[in-house]
Formats: sequence, C-alpha cells, structure tokens
Amino acid sequence: MDKNTAVIVFESLASGVRLDIFRLLVRAAPAGCVAGQIATELQLPPTNLSFHLKALTQAGLLTVEQEGRYMRYRANTDLMFGLVDYLTAECCSGVACTPLPADPDPAA
Repeated sequence: MDKNTAVIVFESLASGVRLDIFRLLVRAAPAGCVAGQIATELQLPPTNLSFHLKALTQAGLLTVEQEGRYMRYRANTDLMFGLVDYLTAECCSGVACTPLPADPDPAA
C-alpha cells in the first residue's frame, strides 16, 4: 500500500456512518450483506445509505456484486489488512515490540 491509498481509505472512514457500515460488513464477512440489511441494521434511509456505499466502494473498501435485484456488499478485508500492515511496517524500527497497555476506562 502507498501513502495516497492510505489517505483515501482514512478519508472515507472519517465519516461515522461509513465507519459503521464498514464495521458491520467486516462482522458479516465473508457473506456480506445486501443494502436492505445494512439499512435496517443501521437504521439508515436508503438514499443516505446509497451515498455512503458509493463512497466506500469508490475508495476500494467495499466490493459489490449483483444478486438478482439486490446488491451484495462485502468489506474488502485485503485492503483493511494492507492498511494495518502499512501502519505497522516500521513499528519499533524492526525491533520486536510488545503492545502498549490499554488505557484505563475513563468512565470508571
């Protein structure tokens, strides 16, 4: 992955609605969901959903396949894993590192 692709992916996921859609489709992998399922699950009007699905598809985050009169959307997990690899490629300058401890729950 290159920097420009990473920026496009991050810009697309900067919308809370798009992030919700992508996370829903990651959970539904590998089967994906048809648009109506996504709209119902996230309580989105079809026109709003269509706008966001188009943006995610153009960014390469989703694939879409016609199934009769329905469109089935799937998360592009290869792109997702590629982004994670891109972000962590230079982690700790090649020295084996351990994850940082999780932040304490601020609500507690």
